[in-house]
Amino acid sequence: MDVKYFTSESVTQGHPDKICDRIADTILDEIIKRDSLGRVACEVICSTGMVMLFGEITTKCYVDMQKIVRSVLKDIGYVKLDYGFDANNCAVICNISDQSRDIAAGMLKKGAGRLNELKAGDQGLVFGYACNETKEFMPLAIKLAHSIARRLDFVRKEGIIPYLRPDGKTQVTVKYVDGKPFSLSTVLVSAQHDEGIPFERIKQDILNNVILNTLPSNLFSPDTNIIINPSGRFVLGGPVADSGLTGRKLMVDSYGGYARHGGGAFSGKDPSKLDRSGAYFARYIAKNIVAALLAKRCEVQIAYAIGVAQPVSVLVDTFNTGVVPDSVLQRIVREMFDFRPAAIIEKLNLLNPIYSELSSYGHFGREDLNLPWERLDMSSKLKNAVLNSTTV
Repeated sequence: MDVKYFTSESVTQGHPDKICDRIADTILDEIIKRDSLGRVACEVICSTGMVMLFGEITTKCYVDMQKIVRSVLKDIGYVKLDYGFDANNCAVICNISDQSRDIAAGMLKKGAGRLNELKAGDQGLVFGYACNETKEFMPLAIKLAHSIARRLDFVRKEGIIPYLRPDGKTQVTVKYVDGKPFSLSTVLVSAQHDEGIPFERIKQDILNNVILNTLPSNLFSPDTNIIINPSGRFVLGGPVADSGLTGRKLMVDSYGGYARHGGGAFSGKDPSKLDRSGAYFARYIAKNIVAALLAKRCEVQIAYAIGVAQPVSVLVDTFNTGVVPDSVLQRIVREMFDFRPAAIIEKLNLLNPIYSELSSYGHFGREDLNLPWERLDMSSKLKNAVLNSTTV
């Protein structure tokens, strides 16, 4: 047997980096509601007693950023002074400027300003990935890590485990045998909690109400190692213990390290930024290829140059699991999909305020959200195109 182990992590809404992602994407949503063609590249920092907004935003509308920041913090659960960071008392500093004229000129023809004239706003590369390990076409480890993080937030907000605080992290290690998920090797949960809660109570509550309630029982084995709050104490957390920054959880947001990443963050960027829309489009293509049973695994890379609408390269890699050579799939993909930024925005209906809910638990495989890039509407067309190409 060929035995391997793979690990992915996730974090809760109250993790400092995720606070920043949520604020940036909520600002984006509020702008899109009022000005769908607004240009947003919003970055956020949070630290002890402070949230700072910076970046570039060009829009015709006004949004109350102070109000948005405090509303997000309240919804996450930072509402108590003894957390060391709370919505009503933290400082909110705004240092936002307009989008660079050079970038804007490269994105739109002079005097046009229309969406269909949109060019790539920067050079860069993005990846999309899908596999047949789960019904969501996601790697198993990241799916399970997200499930536990979501459950941690749920039991805290619903009062099922009332002493939990907003910060938390999860980690899942999957044992693979001959390339297929076999069992859970390790499950790790670190959950912030109130002062004075006995360690054994925390362990039992998280085991029973989070881990065993969330993970499939058939994946546990006698060798599964469950680790809960390994440091023994996690009272001090959130921004008072660790500063947060937008876009610092790239692997959590994508595929848990199982697939490659182009390096560009998603949160706080409007869909004209190909770091975001291009990554969604690459996932859309890869998922439809796997759903069409044309491969067991598929990774799509797209690369762009600033001021150019068409990509400079498109790569399809099925890791030797494809039913036809990758070169055939690559040619079909180039023929069937329009990779121009404006076409991606239109195809995936990206000028809608859908982004705040993506700031936690990943941007892909989200069956709780009706995301356009998770649709399988191209799978039958891809399959037919491959069949026709092999019969010619």
